[in-house]
Amino acid sequence: MTGFICIDKPQGLTSFTATNRARAILGAKKAGHTGTLDPMATGVLPVALSGASRFIALLPEHEKTYIARVRLGITTDTLDITGEVTGECPVNVTKEQVQKTVQSFLGESEQLPPMYSAVSQNGVRLYELARRGETVERKPRHIRISELVLSDMTAAEFTLRVTCSAGTYIRSLAHEIGQKLGTGAVLTALRRTAANGFTEKDCVTLEELERLRDENRLGEVLRPVDACLSAYPALTVTAAQGVRFQNGGDLLAARVKGLEQAGLYRVYAPENRFLGLGELPENGESLLVKRVFVDG
Repeated sequence: MTGFICIDKPQGLTSFTATNRARAILGAKKAGHTGTLDPMATGVLPVALSGASRFIALLPEHEKTYIARVRLGITTDTLDITGEVTGECPVNVTKEQVQKTVQSFLGESEQLPPMYSAVSQNGVRLYELARRGETVERKPRHIRISELVLSDMTAAEFTLRVTCSAGTYIRSLAHEIGQKLGTGAVLTALRRTAANGFTEKDCVTLEELERLRDENRLGEVLRPVDACLSAYPALTVTAAQGVRFQNGGDLLAARVKGLEQAGLYRVYAPENRFLGLGELPENGESLLVKRVFVDG
């Protein structure tokens, strides 16, 4: 069982727990997920099974899309509705003011990870420090927000569709919007609708996954590793080159058909068997082994 599936993570579970449940249902040796969702959040959670986990960092699509519900007039220690209230403020802003403030966060910026996050600092998760009442200096992250769409605004709440780079914290975004409006704000709901090339239509619940297993229909939701890397051009090597590649050996570029420019390539054996990813550096003379595919 090697490849990617997309779980519709339920509310209340950590991404780690949801991934382990999927692994147990499928009987996979190991599993990993791409991009952590808070327990409160739901939605798209791509899960890499067995040998697919080696390719998580090489998935070509990194932007993510979220639907967030934001409440003005309140702040908490976790920046979402599950935390301890740290402040309250009257809300007296117009939709136009909110819209202008929201749009000001488009583009590239530096964002401070929240204390209640899985970021490690000196080997300790920030949320562990936060639970002990500690606050530490954190290094801002460079992020990019390419879409912000405001909708369903009431007196003190609104919905926000966000498309952003990996590593963007939507809780922090909501908090920053509240700060800029002078009202404070928290996240009350969050759903991820797209991540790493997967969307909601690709998702299955854990219950659906069990049913598909029992009906011997897992092939309907298991996506092969190379299919998830289809943005990279493909090339076929000879049988001898394939053996060398699988053993970690570089291939002389002049002897590999289909090499046209620097970058990553999907490498296949003559029988169309996926061997892994190779990389041709700028002005490189050899196709280097980036990652070898192991089925299992």
